[in-house]
Amino acid sequence: MDYEQFNQFCGGLKATTHVVQWGNSHVWKVGGKVFAIGGWSKKNDQPAFTFKSSPLNYEFLSQCEGYIPAPYFATRGMKWIQQTDTTGHLDEDLKYYLSESYRLVALGLSQRKRNELGIVLENRNAET
Repeated sequence: MDYEQFNQFCGGLKATTHVVQWGNSHVWKVGGKVFAIGGWSKKNDQPAFTFKSSPLNYEFLSQCEGYIPAPYFATRGMKWIQQTDTTGHLDEDLKYYLSESYRLVALGLSQRKRNELGIVLENRNAET
């Protein structure tokens, strides 16, 4: 996945906004809260994608090739992962994890805010 595809996917999720900040990174938000970041690659010529994860997914992905605990976030105890392998074979996985990040962040919004934004979510307590 490249940044254009990343932005297209994140932009297709309900009530999202995009800003460029933090060292020219593509930052995606729902309800004003960050759920995905495209940027911060240690290899400037290769994309990297950062997203929030459930505790279970965090533990799993932390041990998987192509993923690392997200710089800055993980060192502060937050369950964020960075996908560093963007060669394409993990694109479908990335779409799933971006959708999950969106869901987790949106669940953190008040019900009133979700209603204002027209967001209807399934709460899967086992993973959150």
